[in-house]
Amino acid sequence: MAVQPSSTTLVSAIWPARADLGGVLRAVLLAVAGTALLTLSAKLKVPFYPVPMTMQTLVVLMLGAAYGSRLGAATVALYLLEGALGLPVFADTPERGIGLAYMMGPTGGFLVGFLAGAAIVGWLCERGLGRSLLGMLAAMTIGHLAIFAFGYGWLATLVGPTAAWAGGVAPFFLATALKTALGAVLVPALWSVADRRRG
Repeated sequence: MAVQPSSTTLVSAIWPARADLGGVLRAVLLAVAGTALLTLSAKLKVPFYPVPMTMQTLVVLMLGAAYGSRLGAATVALYLLEGALGLPVFADTPERGIGLAYMMGPTGGFLVGFLAGAAIVGWLCERGLGRSLLGMLAAMTIGHLAIFAFGYGWLATLVGPTAAWAGGVAPFFLATALKTALGAVLVPALWSVADRRRG
């Protein structure tokens, strides 16, 4: 699995960046679109075993893969800011609270993990891992590990390490494996489409 440094991101291959104000507008539009996708993925629950799954970690890591480390992390940061300001963008909001109170709850570590996961996957994909199935599988696995590391660490401080593992990690193994595989297939396929469009 070769790792080749590259400044080109998937979104830049599809919609090239510019150095003027048009480039700033492009970044803003992409970030806002990304936060909308994150909100939608948080609200959409898919029946699964042993617990229903959202597609949120898939979208977080796909944004990192497509946008790159800086814009991917900035998009997730904007999403977290929206939630901190009280917008009902997170899963189970407003039913389970909103704003900083929600973010300090059991899922707070996972939310911080989103930021780390997007940045890490973006960095890896900037170095070519997003172009192959094995490379993207590695990137998605590392990204998910980062999300769970933050999520488990925070949850363990609230309920203890055993309960955190049983309630916050173990039930999500199968769903995470599925989302990792989906990302590993989708991103290289999107690169193939982008490369064909560029000739």
